[in-house]
Amino acid sequence: MTLFTDDQKQLQEMIRPFFAEEGAIKPQLRHWRDTGCKDGFGHELWKQMAGLGLTGLAIREADGGLGLGAVEAGLVLEEIGRNLSPSPFLTTAVAAVRALEGSAQAARWFPGILAGDTVAALAVDEGRNHDPAGTALKAERSGNGFSLSGTKQFVVHGASADLILVAARTAGSPGERDGITLFAVERDAAGLEVENVVLADASQAARLTLANVAVDGDAVVGEVDGGWTPLSRALDAGRAGAAAELVGVAAGASALTFDYLRQRKQFGKLIGEYQVLQHRAAHLYGEIEIARAAAMKAAELIDRTDPRAELMVAVAKAKAGNVARLAVQEGVQMHGGIGMTDEHDIGLYMKRDAVLGELFGDARFHRARVAELSGY
Repeated sequence: MTLFTDDQKQLQEMIRPFFAEEGAIKPQLRHWRDTGCKDGFGHELWKQMAGLGLTGLAIREADGGLGLGAVEAGLVLEEIGRNLSPSPFLTTAVAAVRALEGSAQAARWFPGILAGDTVAALAVDEGRNHDPAGTALKAERSGNGFSLSGTKQFVVHGASADLILVAARTAGSPGERDGITLFAVERDAAGLEVENVVLADASQAARLTLANVAVDGDAVVGEVDGGWTPLSRALDAGRAGAAAELVGVAAGASALTFDYLRQRKQFGKLIGEYQVLQHRAAHLYGEIEIARAAAMKAAELIDRTDPRAELMVAVAKAKAGNVARLAVQEGVQMHGGIGMTDEHDIGLYMKRDAVLGELFGDARFHRARVAELSGY
């Protein structure tokens, strides 16, 4: 990974204080959780992010966006993870934008995303585990369009979304990449039933049931039977972004932990002076730096359209997931009993890791992808 450019450093300097203040845990995560918000995030913060140009960060300049890439998105997501800032940035401004770019649907949805008025969701999985190729939801020809029938699980922001990108099967059998088509479905479509579910970290996902949902031919994103191309583009961008956010979760949790080690006294001595805890802290710091390098390298390869990007994305998501899990576990353990209370923020990082680690495939899924892509 090369050093950040001056523009990337300026972006980082702008967003770090913004998320530390406006996106901090108390005014955002705890507030929306404790008020039982059905969205799980604040639309005002989403509008503020639009005002900074962040919602259009990955949208091409010709379409009104900033025309930046996965590296810049990763910088934003690391700060989101560090502060546990709830927002639809990953699903909307990263994954959905990458799916829609170059399609006829871009003109329909990008203005709303740019303005911070539109939220998008990606409906891919149908079972317990992440398995895009296992898509079984049917899309059958009906007049000039299609009729969609089936179910989807773990659709993050599904109940809040104005746009739901639905992977459906127009040909072939579950397990095959060919024959999948990606559809842009509006949330008020007749026959679409949405069951909202509160996740462990207080974010919201949905179970979708589609019963003969009618869409016209213009709802196809990309080509009929060729949806794997925009879908994989969206998933890899989402996975690289999730890896960066997991690095932020790990960094935020470790910052709380290291600060606690410098303040907490036991038997008249700061616990950070005990060598065994110093060794654990040093090991954790090194692991976070490795995960950050992997996440940024994956983003860089995506931006260069390097054929190795798919492999590095899998490496980054697996590594970041493992490191975030280490960081939150070490954090709770080193905090002792207080780490198990809701009053302390360290437990919130553990909950976010539990959800984010599963999104777009967990560490086990991506280790298997690394083996597959390496020829094993």
